[in-house]
Amino acid sequence: MTTPDQDRYWMQRVLELARRGIAVTSPNPAVGCVILDRAGQVAGEGWHEYDLVDHAEVVALKTAAQHAGDRLLGGTAYVNLEPCNHTGRTGPCTEAVITSGLRRVVAATIDPNPAVAGHGADRMRAAGMEVTLGVCEAEARRLNEGFARWSQHQRPLVLMKVAMTLDGRIAPPPGVQSLREPYWITCEAARAAVQPLRWQADAALTGVDTVLADDPMLTDRSGLRRRRPLLRVVLDSALRMPLDSKMVASAHNDLVIFTVSKDESRIDELQRRGVRVEVLPAEAGRVPLAKVLDKLGEEGILTLLTETGTRLNTALLAGGLVDRVHLYVSPQIMGSDAVPAFRGMAHGIHMAEVEVERYGNDLGLCSLLKDPWPQDRDQGSGIRGQ
Repeated sequence: MTTPDQDRYWMQRVLELARRGIAVTSPNPAVGCVILDRAGQVAGEGWHEYDLVDHAEVVALKTAAQHAGDRLLGGTAYVNLEPCNHTGRTGPCTEAVITSGLRRVVAATIDPNPAVAGHGADRMRAAGMEVTLGVCEAEARRLNEGFARWSQHQRPLVLMKVAMTLDGRIAPPPGVQSLREPYWITCEAARAAVQPLRWQADAALTGVDTVLADDPMLTDRSGLRRRRPLLRVVLDSALRMPLDSKMVASAHNDLVIFTVSKDESRIDELQRRGVRVEVLPAEAGRVPLAKVLDKLGEEGILTLLTETGTRLNTALLAGGLVDRVHLYVSPQIMGSDAVPAFRGMAHGIHMAEVEVERYGNDLGLCSLLKDPWPQDRDQGSGIRGQ
């Protein structure tokens, strides 16, 4: 007999395995799996990597079959995402689980993909297996928020990162900052905390005004393994992107500029330097943000980190396009002449259930603004049954 505490223990191990897939599973979800034999001993473990094709359940089952053999009969599979019941790059994981002889499956959450969305659990129950859902559900959903957003809406999860002062300023008054030189608001420890965010994201977005002011690289400098380069995205309505900027100089199939300009000579010049230029129809003379997200979604971008200035920060929030906010707050007051993080928002934004971290004297505040997970079909915590 297993207990809720035992289920939580093994699901924590599953999540640990699943996190090994961060940055190497996209556009698939990060999934881990632990197989226990009928005596409750670990028979196999696995996690998914996109380039290795096999899903976590299959990886774990292959190992378990080698080491446990007949002891798998009556065993249990723990997985952080409901096994799939459809054929894509691989066959249905539900069939592999059913034919293995396991008696029970414990999944943290159902799959948000409408093609799965509870059907995997239904298939295993129909085969006589006991299926338990909802163990460590909140942690499991946090891990795959990007997949949840993308699989339902074909758009990336948008994470907004803002470094600002206590009075909500992101840069000093005009004339104080040297052109194309960064002006650090937060301490080194707070800045280092941004690198894991870039590592976990598929793309990072900024505006040309930020490029002109700071000349950033916008690269993933975590040193951690990733399957594909961080896609650097710049919104530049009039194609003002400096040809000698650090981003253009380092472009290698990882920099795309979205614009409404049809300046062919400028576009050709950027393309010769390895920059991809996407021309979109203008909305109010500017690059349409929703269409940018649609385009990135088409390219399999699950998570987009925004590191932008006043206008884009405001436009993204006002447009309801931000899913999660990361604020890094420095204990200083710059004054009303300094550059604000946001300006002209008609409605305020309420941050609920705020997570707080401390970096030296700086604070990190994180809050989910829009839950990307579906709220129907076995979506409540604690769902149990056969």
